[in-house]
Amino acid sequence: MSDLSVSHQDGVAIVTLNRPDTRNSVTYAMWQGLGDVFGELSENREVKSVILHGAGDDFSVGADIAEFAKVRDDTEQAVAYEVAVDYGCAGITNAAKPVIAVNTGYCLGGGAHLAMSCDFRFAHTDALFGIPAANLSIVYGVQGTRKLLALVGLTEAKRILYSGKRFDAPHALDIGFVDRVSHDPMAAALEFAASLTTSAPLTMAGAKYILNGSALDRFDPAEADRLINTASASADYREGRTAFAEKRPPQFTGA
Repeated sequence: MSDLSVSHQDGVAIVTLNRPDTRNSVTYAMWQGLGDVFGELSENREVKSVILHGAGDDFSVGADIAEFAKVRDDTEQAVAYEVAVDYGCAGITNAAKPVIAVNTGYCLGGGAHLAMSCDFRFAHTDALFGIPAANLSIVYGVQGTRKLLALVGLTEAKRILYSGKRFDAPHALDIGFVDRVSHDPMAAALEFAASLTTSAPLTMAGAKYILNGSALDRFDPAEADRLINTASASADYREGRTAFAEKRPPQFTGA
């Protein structure tokens, strides 16, 4: 059985971290695979939004430390490993679709980076979060740190990274780390994802690029202009105008 699986439900792709026996710890191969999977979903016009979750009881405890002796044993390997982590997380951040993390159980370390790479985080009431880099003498990566800063602000980001301590779902909601806490976060995520399926895909893709680029200091004005101009020249824009005039719901295709 694959460590990553993808299923589809009414325009929503569901990506599953599928190593429940290890609390969905993420291997080197999985970081790379996540980048590939989300790249493919980004290009799939049948997919309107994506949900990322973990099989079993947990979202993810983060990187598979058990394999570090083989894949992260020296400086060269550590650099290559961080490249793979950034590739997997950037696939989520850069996907031209809304992505919702469903956080159950543990969401720690690299698992937190995956969750922060999503557009939204829906947590179970009993979920636990943390970035234990300080317990391993690891400096959390630049991209993950930027995402944390954008979500919770400077002081909370320092508290989380300096202490390495875990925090619960109510606190995560209070500081802005998650967006919703629920006894059934998957049902809430599916309902929210369904509500986005009628929105214009080009609008969401453009807004996501501009917002993320602005928040994470990776903004390219030329690419923003391209996305704006593509939407303005699209069949969807013409459909939106026509539907408004005819007083009916628009039927967007992403083209």
